[in-house]
Amino acid sequence: MKTFDSVVIGGGPAGITASMYILRSGASMAWVEKMAPGGQVLMTNWIENYPGFPDGIHGYELVDRMAKHLEGFSFQKYTEEVQDIRPGEKSHQVLVGEEWIETKSVVLCPGAEHKTLGLPGEERLTGQGVSYCGLCDGQFFRDQTVACIGGGNTALEDALYLSGIVDKVYLIHRRDAFRGDKVYQDKVLAQDNIQVLWNTVPREILGQNQVEGLRVEDVTSNAQNDLEVSGVFIFVGIAPQSGFIPETIELDANGFVITDTEMRTNVPGIFAAGDIRSKRCWQISTAVGDGAAAGHSAQLYVREMSND
Repeated sequence: MKTFDSVVIGGGPAGITASMYILRSGASMAWVEKMAPGGQVLMTNWIENYPGFPDGIHGYELVDRMAKHLEGFSFQKYTEEVQDIRPGEKSHQVLVGEEWIETKSVVLCPGAEHKTLGLPGEERLTGQGVSYCGLCDGQFFRDQTVACIGGGNTALEDALYLSGIVDKVYLIHRRDAFRGDKVYQDKVLAQDNIQVLWNTVPREILGQNQVEGLRVEDVTSNAQNDLEVSGVFIFVGIAPQSGFIPETIELDANGFVITDTEMRTNVPGIFAAGDIRSKRCWQISTAVGDGAAAGHSAQLYVREMSND
């Protein structure tokens, strides 16, 4: 069985940053990423809110630059999925594909996925007017009309953010009351250019190569209506990619990993960083910060174990 000081699971900004800190410490490392480095960032065409790039940068270009930090270091790269983790007292075992490997520390950075609605036109028009992040893509719709779908805090916060950029926001919610915090509800209902469509569900995103509209249905009358919008923002939550994480690691009610400020989980030697963490702000910049803290903590943990 191959042994390492650290195993980093995930190749997004958190995983890349954690790997950089671990490798710079001289520790031996295995990096597990089933796809190309970048994670969800690769799905973001243009990024304008990452420090150091005031004019914006393509998502793929940003992660390419991040990955260059790992060039010149020696580490084992695995491109299969993690199937299981067996925590131990002195070391942990990770099942990658059909191979077990052993490590003193594990950094969990598998990320999360935006939940989709599965609407006709949604997949085809993602990146062509369909978005899952108002903060990321709102500027592309300045002075236009957009629709937001959802009723939780993220939907309310992003609708408010977008209302300061676009001409009009349709906020579509399937119930007759929001689930989000009252402070956000009050602000949304007081905003002149946000029109709330209660008891309404989306049925189809219209357009061939670009979003041209959104078909919605009133759940009380079953009447359908086509909204003329150039953007559709979907805020129905994100799902952590935590299926392989053992039950001994503490998760919150939504399946995200709970850590302290040093990215330590409740299991010694296992750390978590990025979108898999239980937190409120899922951004590239926070993932990088998490990764730095997790990588630093992991290499300190390995060093302390070696001194015992």
